[in-house]
Order: sequence, then C-alpha cells, then structure tokens
Amino acid sequence: MESYTFVADEKARIDKWVSDRGEWSRSQVQEWIKTGALLVNGSAVKANYKLQVGDEVEVNVPEAVELEVLPEDIPLEIVFEDEDVIVVNKARGMVVHPAAGHTSGTLVNALLYHCDDLSGINGVKRPGIVHRIDKDTTGLLMVAKNDLAHESLASQLKDKTIKREYIALVHGELVHELGTIEAPIGRDTNDRQRMTVTDRNAKEAVTHFRLLERYKDFTLVECKLETGRTHQIRVHMRYIGHPLAGDPKYGPRRTIDLGGQALHAATLGFHHPRTKEWMEFEAPLPEDFNAELAKLDKIEKTR
Repeated sequence: MESYTFVADEKARIDKWVSDRGEWSRSQVQEWIKTGALLVNGSAVKANYKLQVGDEVEVNVPEAVELEVLPEDIPLEIVFEDEDVIVVNKARGMVVHPAAGHTSGTLVNALLYHCDDLSGINGVKRPGIVHRIDKDTTGLLMVAKNDLAHESLASQLKDKTIKREYIALVHGELVHELGTIEAPIGRDTNDRQRMTVTDRNAKEAVTHFRLLERYKDFTLVECKLETGRTHQIRVHMRYIGHPLAGDPKYGPRRTIDLGGQALHAATLGFHHPRTKEWMEFEAPLPEDFNAELAKLDKIEKTR
C-alpha cells in the first residue's frame, strides 16, 4: 500500500481535488472514500465533502491486484519478425495490453499465444510493449522479444530517432499544406479520461503535419510524431480546430461512423536492436478507412 498526504490549498469538493493531484480517476477516488482508504483530518468523509483550506488529506492507495494474462488464439497480422522484434499491423478495436475493463482480447494476449519470448521489462501485464497506439487506431506497432531489444527501442523513442507517420482524416478544410504543432499536453482536470493542451502538469508535445488530400468538409493529412504523448495527434488536431473524423472523445457529435477515430499508423522505422540496420515498414489504409474516403467529394489533388 502506498500512502500520500496532502494539505488542502483551496475550498473544493474532495473527490475532484484529490483526482487532480494524482494519476487517479474521480471514480477511483470515490471508491477509496467508500472503503475508508481516504481520510480528512483522520476521519472518513463522503465524496461530496467540501474541503477547507488547511485540511489534511490522507490517501492510502490499495495494492493493485495483479492480473493473470493468458495466451489467446487471436489472429495477428505480423509484418516482420525475428529473434528480437515483432512488427504487427494492429486492427481497429484491439487494446494493446490488459488493464481494468480489458483483461482479455488484447494484443498482449495474442502475442503470448504466438510466442512466449517477450521482454519482461514492463512486467506481466505489458510484456514486450515498448509503445502503444489507441484501441481504435489501426496500424504498425513494434514489440520487443527480449530485454536487449526493449532497451534499444525504448532508447530510440527517447532520442526521437524512431520514424512514426500516421494518416488521419480530419474535419474541416485545412488551409496550410505543412505545419508543426508545438503545444504541451497534460490530463484534462475536468475529465481524467481525456488529455488536453495545457500548461498544468503537461509534457512537451510536437506533431508535424502535411496535407495529402482535400475533400468537402474534410482533409486527409499525414502526421509525423516527434514526441509520443497519450492521444497526441487527436488532441493536437482538435487544438488547431480540425478534430479527427469518427473520434468519439475529441471530435464533434456529428461525424463519420467508423467505429472510432480515422487514424492509421502507416509508417514505422527504427534501427534494429542487434544489427543496427535501419528498418522501415508501411501498412496500407484499412478497408473501412478507404471505404469512408470513397464516399467523400474531392476538392483538388495536391500530391
């Protein structure tokens, strides 16, 4: 069990105030309040308790229950594999690794069935996982089969030498053909499940974009990641007024029905962990993405 002590610096509702001070959802905090794991001035309170300045808040975070991750016979599209690395083309709707609410059917479950020699650096729930893409984002993902590979790929991510290019369909007619979005991203204090551009507890985030095709009311763009923040492309494109089509979290209510955001990890390049050879892979747009593009009216051909 981990314990944290805070001193209230404002008058606020207890569950919201505490969730803003850690990587905890408001529902998690409310559950801890119910079970007595959260105390104010040594006493239990209700979730709607209004903090007073100077109140001492004690949070006793329960030990996480370790998930048992089991191999599952789930089809995978493997683009490349050797003794060190697997590159997969992830399907829409597949979560990368187990977490609360998604304990099976993940990419990790499928990988464990396919091979049992994944790196252990990220623990039992995320074996081999060096980076992630969202559940409803399709495309290329690299997985480490041993710790040597994991350390090398993670280092390349940190040094920003991995090539990651995405194709996205966004709302509106983008004016600029090229651009760079430099805007820090952090958790949205009003909704812990969302990220936003903010100066509060934020990290550097840089996205480069290039216009590919203009359509009536939409634009197809290529986005190149310089950093890899949670939901980065989705947040950045919304920030400049062009949210991703089909995005249920950051897009408008009236959008295309794609079962998720129109975002595809199309290109992935890195230096092989063992041979140091540059390797680059491409994955074509999935059929459902192409089908939506076919329904749109092109304005002009730019490339």
